[in-house]
Amino acid sequence: MSRPVTVATLQRMKRDREPIVALTAYDYAFARVLDGAGVDVVLVGDSLGMVIQGHPGTTPVTLEEMAYHTRCVSRGLERALLMADLPFLSDHDVATAVESAAVLMKSGRAHMVKVEATAEQAPIVEALVRAGVPVCAHFGLRPQRVLQMGGYRVQGRGDDGAEQVLADARALEAAGADVLLVECLTADVAARVQAAVDVPLIGIGAGPQCDGQILVLQDMLGMTPGRPPSFSHDFLADAGSIQDAVAAYARAVREGQFPAPEHCFG
Repeated sequence: MSRPVTVATLQRMKRDREPIVALTAYDYAFARVLDGAGVDVVLVGDSLGMVIQGHPGTTPVTLEEMAYHTRCVSRGLERALLMADLPFLSDHDVATAVESAAVLMKSGRAHMVKVEATAEQAPIVEALVRAGVPVCAHFGLRPQRVLQMGGYRVQGRGDDGAEQVLADARALEAAGADVLLVECLTADVAARVQAAVDVPLIGIGAGPQCDGQILVLQDMLGMTPGRPPSFSHDFLADAGSIQDAVAAYARAVREGQFPAPEHCFG
């Protein structure tokens, strides 16, 4: 068996220009499939509110539900690094964020927590790191804030938008984030962010220049009801099984074939 993926592994992968493969999972069975396919990072995302619970967004998801699903996924992993989302309002101040992270790491057995953040939330990231919590800071489009942000809109457009995204990335790295995750960002600005930070940058709908890629599992299997995200691809359509689809996704990321131009925002 390969050695377990750690924060140090991801840092080395960035230095060596080795693409990081990430996917979401919410239960034991899919966790086994992803781990067996060599996925490097498995995220238990609060996207479970939509793809598992049937809500229109992520805000109804509770901390207890996140811990439960993270614990289920943890039992299916031997190699992949396990990341879990801090759900809506579980990180609204420093004390609450640290307490919430403790639940996900102690009860959920997460290796890293993900917090949706901008430069304004840098003190929360800093406090988590100071408490010994590995942190992934999620910026760009932040699904927990879509009502404030006016919907699911591409970020980084225009000079001001680009500079704001770069400022957020630098502030979150300076606060001690081990990994950055950026969502729905123009490909050219994502490339600038990747070059500007020393920590790994994982993208979703952010172009091919990120250090790694992540998708919601149900999106890349073509299972999401309605119109799929334009930045995703149905890997199951050309595969004979779910296992083959996940392996095809991992291979496409590592070989630089995904995301293709049609999955990117200009």
